[in-house]
Amino acid sequence: MLYKGSCHCGRIAFEVEGELERLMDCNCSICSRKGSLLWFVPRDKLQLLTPESDLSAYQFGARSIQHHFCPVCGIHPFGEGSDPAGKRMAAVNVRCLEEVDFSSLPVDHFDGLKL
Repeated sequence: MLYKGSCHCGRIAFEVEGELERLMDCNCSICSRKGSLLWFVPRDKLQLLTPESDLSAYQFGARSIQHHFCPVCGIHPFGEGSDPAGKRMAAVNVRCLEEVDFSSLPVDHFDGLKL
C-alpha cells in the first residue's frame, strides 16, 4: 500500500510503500522526547516529494542515524540509518502519515536506553 505523509507545515512531504503491520515505540533519549511511533521500511520504499535540501538532520551518540526534521515546524517525519546487515532503512513516524489509524496496530516496545 502507498501512504502519504508530511511534517506539520507541509514543507517535508513524502510517500512510503509497504504493509503497515506493526509499530515500534522506542524509549531512547530522542524517541521518548519526540513521541514518535516508528515503522521501519527499506529506504528505497520512501520517496521524498519535496527537495532533500529542505530537510534538516540531527545525529548524536554513534551518529549512525540521521533524525530528519523540518526546520520550519520542527516535526520529525522520518529518520535514516542501516540495519545490522548494512541495508539502508527508513524509520517512518506513522503519526505523520495521512489517514492511518495507528491506534489499531500492535506496538512493540524497544528498550533503546540500554544501547
